[in-house]
Amino acid sequence: MFDVAVFGSLFLTLFVIMDPPGITPIFLALTAGRPAKVQRRMAFQAVCVAGGVIVLFGLIGQQILDYLHVSVPALMIAGGLLLLLIALDLLTGKTDEPQQTKDVNVALVPLGMPLLAGPGAIVSVILAVQEAESGSAQVSVWAAILAIHVVLWLVMRYSLLIIRVIKDGGVVLVTRLAGMMLSAIAVQQIINGVTQVIQGS
Repeated sequence: MFDVAVFGSLFLTLFVIMDPPGITPIFLALTAGRPAKVQRRMAFQAVCVAGGVIVLFGLIGQQILDYLHVSVPALMIAGGLLLLLIALDLLTGKTDEPQQTKDVNVALVPLGMPLLAGPGAIVSVILAVQEAESGSAQVSVWAAILAIHVVLWLVMRYSLLIIRVIKDGGVVLVTRLAGMMLSAIAVQQIINGVTQVIQGS
């Protein structure tokens, strides 16, 4: 009742796309200045949001895209543009201003979606569910989805220990680095979307 190959393949794919180690500096940057208890709650909320989106698209993702007449490349480009706007805020230091971030739940956007549950992860899950024909394959697909979200929660939950070491100055540095990384991810996502549009035309 369990297909190890299917589980391993999807888990590794989602690990690369959702990138638990890479999300750590971005999570620290977006939640900087909040109490540890709030940060822990936001880590859990981000994983729940990402999990909900992934499960939804795993169940009826293709139908949603077809109904809205949205192509996968369009989804990738839109997600990339949203991430680029957030990255620019990180790079310019706008997230240091309390009025812009303290009242905003970044666990929902951009952490939950599109950082964790981005176009790449959504498409991978849609394809994996469609290709899983047997019952054991289906069980393995959903087990892989659950496993990667547990890993994501653990990484973000315990990344808070890093703050105690690097202090406020380190958080500012991490914020700028996260902005650079996020902008690169965003641009690559846009490039991938445009490339798929060109190849499909």
